Amino acid sequence: MAEYKLLLPSMGEGVMEATVITWLFNEGDQVKEDDSVVEIATDKVDSDVPTPVSGKIVKILKQKDEVAKVGEAIAILEIEGEGGNTASEEVKAETSAPDAATIQAIEEPLTATATSHVEFSGDLYLSPLVKSIAQQENISESELQTIKGSGLEGRITKEDILAHVANRGNQPAPQAAPVQAASTPAVKAVSTPAATISTAAGDEIIPMDRMRKIIAENMVKAKHIAPHVTSFIETDVTNVVKWRAKNKDMFEKREGEKLTFMPIFVKAIVKAIQDFPMINVSINGDNIIKKKNINIGMATALPDGNLIVPVIKNADQLSLSGLAKAINDLAYRARNKKLRPEDTQGATYTISNVGSFGNLMGTPIIPQPQVAIMAIGAIVKKPAVLETKDGDVIAIRQLMFMSHSYDHRVVDGSLGGMMLKHVHDYLQNWDLNTEI
Repeated sequence: MAEYKLLLPSMGEGVMEATVITWLFNEGDQVKEDDSVVEIATDKVDSDVPTPVSGKIVKILKQKDEVAKVGEAIAILEIEGEGGNTASEEVKAETSAPDAATIQAIEEPLTATATSHVEFSGDLYLSPLVKSIAQQENISESELQTIKGSGLEGRITKEDILAHVANRGNQPAPQAAPVQAASTPAVKAVSTPAATISTAAGDEIIPMDRMRKIIAENMVKAKHIAPHVTSFIETDVTNVVKWRAKNKDMFEKREGEKLTFMPIFVKAIVKAIQDFPMINVSINGDNIIKKKNINIGMATALPDGNLIVPVIKNADQLSLSGLAKAINDLAYRARNKKLRPEDTQGATYTISNVGSFGNLMGTPIIPQPQVAIMAIGAIVKKPAVLETKDGDVIAIRQLMFMSHSYDHRVVDGSLGGMMLKHVHDYLQNWDLNTEI
């Protein structure tokens, strides 16, 4: 018999560590090759870690809520044979993550927004667990900067912050670092004391899970950063409905895939972005970064009530058939916790289908660092006035509201409104002979 170290695998660019959510097996249990043995969480997605070998779990090295680094052993298995992991295998796993220079170039540091009046600037990288502890203990950014991190690249680990909390009363209060005047005024958070919420008999207190905390944090951050403006339009999608009805059975028989309305909506949005590329941007200080790639985020509701936004990469390079397959694949994997961290990274524009819940319209929040998001409402049959060569007539049509929220720092009403109007035109004038 031999020992085998189960290592935390690489999970995509910029992802250096993960938090253990729960072990699916206990010490002493037998596992088979490719069995999922533990659920882990990054700041983007939850996922499972399979074992590449069969054997018995003899030691769990990382317990629930503990953080493991990429390439670090999280469990020890007893396997048949004389050899376990070799040194070269462990080195390979540890070096599969990007180097420090790459991380600095591609990684957007997590902004930890405290529940008190203090807000972190985003200069510190904090794991979900460390961030949660910092919030609970009301540790400010200036205080965090006094903690010497023992993790990779000097990052603060769970042990570092807990040790700091334990010794906090014996240390002098940290002084806030002087703030150097910037060339442009910074956006400052308004100091608002937390309201005291009273409870009554029968009230149920439900702690937020990890993903809900992240969602709440990101939504507050997004509304705080971007001044939102929303435009609305009602679109006649009768041709779209007819086209899908004509092609969906053939497509499913040919491709083994469902044909939903979403690839059609994404196609129209991509064409409108190509017409107005300044909607496909992000802001970095006083600079506007115009994105080359068109990566469409797709807001997806999960069975547990949470929300995740997988990304259709290079959507402008995909046909309708390709979009349908990509959308179905991402939706399936999102709902079954099979997304990889890179599946939720790099979106440049987002679509939210509020119509799937029977809603006519919505005013979505712009995900940072994007500058716009479109919400698609329910398709409803309504009487509408049509212009014909013989005069106006009233007919039953398939109508749908769309709303376009945009960041007024860089997107004015003219750009935001014209972008929405072009999506409207592409859908309303959909060619019934479009091939898929």
